[in-house]
Amino acid sequence: MRSRMLRLAAVALAGTLVMTGCANRGGSDSGDAENFPAKDFTLVVHAGAGGGSDLTARTLAKELEADLGRSIVVENRTGGGGRVGLTYLKDRPADGYSIGFIPVEVSMLGHQGADIKPEQYTILGQVMNAPATLSVPTNSPYQTLDELLAAAKQNPGTITVSNSGAGAIWEAATLALGEAAGATFKPVPYDGGAPAVAAGVSGEVQAVMAGVSESASAAGNNQLRVLAVLAPERVTSLPEVPTATEQGVDVVIGGWGLMGAPAGLPDSVKERLAAAVQKAASSESFKDVMTRAGNTPLATSPDEATQFAQSEFERFGEIYR
Repeated sequence: MRSRMLRLAAVALAGTLVMTGCANRGGSDSGDAENFPAKDFTLVVHAGAGGGSDLTARTLAKELEADLGRSIVVENRTGGGGRVGLTYLKDRPADGYSIGFIPVEVSMLGHQGADIKPEQYTILGQVMNAPATLSVPTNSPYQTLDELLAAAKQNPGTITVSNSGAGAIWEAATLALGEAAGATFKPVPYDGGAPAVAAGVSGEVQAVMAGVSESASAAGNNQLRVLAVLAPERVTSLPEVPTATEQGVDVVIGGWGLMGAPAGLPDSVKERLAAAVQKAASSESFKDVMTRAGNTPLATSPDEATQFAQSEFERFGEIYR
């Protein structure tokens, strides 16, 4: 009898330990949270090195390291128009040591069959907006947006336009431009903005749809000629480039970026990280890098950013329907 009771007690204790281990994945404060941060961080980026998202993440990482007193290792996990990186981030432990750059695709991919929605992340704040740009190689025969559109109308589906991934924002921008202009392009996906731009520079594609930070850099090196900015007004990094609206095509579309972590962070950890993100995004160095790249720097609260991402999720739902 005594041995049976001991066995039952051992089973009960084991069950308690398992339950405790599961409960500590995140969602409530624990002893570890009181000492946060106690180790280095991983910052996940869904796109390749050298692109606009990577630039934003690495610039923020430097500011965050100074505030948090820990090293931040940037991991580029590319593929699927953001699916790979976003899936990896949401499945990481919710302990605060895995953070990530969360792009506009977090509000898009769920409508394309992916298990990705804003609610699966702890949103720490919005840090930037990035208008879309349409560019061609410098040796392209198309000198203006009108000329490129005329070719796309004359030969529907033959003008190749690179983008950052199937289902991603720059593919959506390509389709939106074509719809607004009555033209049909052939989108060509790559794993991020940097390789999409490289494809245009090499002549692998006839045009490039990318964020302004990526195209402005290539244009500054005389590798691309930017034909249009798909923004409400011209951007500071490309002041000579007219908007699509100025050229008679009424389309405004672009990307944006948040900072976040897996859902269920302990409250004190979320507060500490959110404060650090807001401080980093408000720094003069970050704002300078974003502005020179043609992006709009932002530093919103977690609540504002969470509401924004959800409203965008609903907006894209209407678009895809």
